[in-house]
Amino acid sequence: MEASIWFWVAFNAAVVGLLLLDLGVFAKKDRNGDPLPVPVSTALLKSGAYFLLAMAFCAWIWLGYGASPEVRQTKALEFLTGYLIEWSLSVDNIFVFVLIFARFGVPAAYQHRVLFWGILGALAMRGAMILLGTALLREFDWIMILFGLFLVWSGWKMLRSVGEEEPDPANNPVLKWMRRRFPVTDGYRGNRFTWREGGKLFLTPLALVLVLVELTDLIFALDSIPAIFAVSTDPFIVYTANVFAILGLRAMYFALAGIIHRFRYLKHGLSLVLMIVGAKMLANWFAGGKAVPVEYALAATGTIILGSIALSLWRTRGENRPRHA
Repeated sequence: MEASIWFWVAFNAAVVGLLLLDLGVFAKKDRNGDPLPVPVSTALLKSGAYFLLAMAFCAWIWLGYGASPEVRQTKALEFLTGYLIEWSLSVDNIFVFVLIFARFGVPAAYQHRVLFWGILGALAMRGAMILLGTALLREFDWIMILFGLFLVWSGWKMLRSVGEEEPDPANNPVLKWMRRRFPVTDGYRGNRFTWREGGKLFLTPLALVLVLVELTDLIFALDSIPAIFAVSTDPFIVYTANVFAILGLRAMYFALAGIIHRFRYLKHGLSLVLMIVGAKMLANWFAGGKAVPVEYALAATGTIILGSIALSLWRTRGENRPRHA
């Protein structure tokens, strides 16, 4: 089943409405109009609300997205599995966000705006990648083999990198190119991305941070988009699972930033999930169909991700401060 154009229009309109509410109505600001830091309690409530919205959408798919109960059930399981994969990879994004904000000394009040625009860019970028991936898979189904091999390799590479020191984000070659190409102010100018001084337009360090956030999502999307195509080739399911995972990312950052260092075994779990979905993609292609049912993929993904998080929190109990602090 392909989603009608009205499904796409209604869903994206609802997403824009949620983002506008989050930025305008729910965002608390000081007397100067600058956003205040997001309290952990508020971030937890928002994260929970986005999760409940995703589950409500999954229930709608189960009840109304398909011509038969069997199709609706399969689509709902595909969405749930894809959402879990994308959500877990989004949590891994937070590790990098914490590193970037700490390295550039971004005040907590400005992080809200960076993540907001970063998420808008991520939605547009992933939407384009999903449309491109769908078109390629329809024309060249053997690309599934490349996706599967890439995921197995990517998972193995992630597993081998566990424990290695993260590279300094300030040494990113794109950032070095931008510093050579554009004038940059010597400090922050409130929450502005650009600043005009002496008739000359400058970028601020906050603009460089935003570029790094977008590049981070692009890198993670190279894993996450092929991974969800291993679960479903329905572009509407793939897109909506990505969107719901990304929508809660900003709130989840403020909820988990203080304890993300305790997710010690999450990368182990993510690497195993990537290798498993890559193997599933290869098995399904060579078997000419659904060699691995989606409910098996859901059970394996859920067990590994939740198990790695639970093990991490248990083994790091008593640790209160990030390692980089």
